Amino acid sequence: MEELRELKARLETQRPVDWDGLPDLNLYMDQVIGYMPRQLIQYEEAEGLTSAMVNNYIKDGLLPRAEGKRYSRVHLAYLTAICALKQVLPVRDAGLLAADNGGGEARDMYERFRQALDQALSDTAQRLDTDCPEEELPRLALTLALASYANKLACERVIGLIREKAPAGEGKSKKNKKEK
Repeated sequence: MEELRELKARLETQRPVDWDGLPDLNLYMDQVIGYMPRQLIQYEEAEGLTSAMVNNYIKDGLLPRAEGKRYSRVHLAYLTAICALKQVLPVRDAGLLAADNGGGEARDMYERFRQALDQALSDTAQRLDTDCPEEELPRLALTLALASYANKLACERVIGLIREKAPAGEGKSKKNKKEK
């Protein structure tokens, strides 16, 4: 089935750019909004990033403040992670996972995120049978949905453990993250 072949090809090949591929000059908000759709696989019904969303992420401490009115690689890295994770998690949890960079630099978080995303997309692509007869599509969709359900259950529990283990006041990203 051609549509499944196209989906599988996208899952196998489309990835966010690596750190060095992110723009190395600071961008204005409208440039950030225009850049972000290139970072993740999207279909028409996908909700686009808005300036209000970015401002809310900053207010909630999920994203560092802009440098003047300009946004750096660090912002693009965190926004890429948050935009992917918020598709399956509450924004607060997406921000927690994006911010949990083990005390390292934003670059390290972004590369770990990209590696994990690469593995997840590759695993899903492997599960797609591009020769699946049309009458088997409901079964395939059910299998994929149940795998998502199981992964979400496990993820929610692990996030709960992270929150339980975090000292009071931690478990939320810092307001002024800086690239080291």
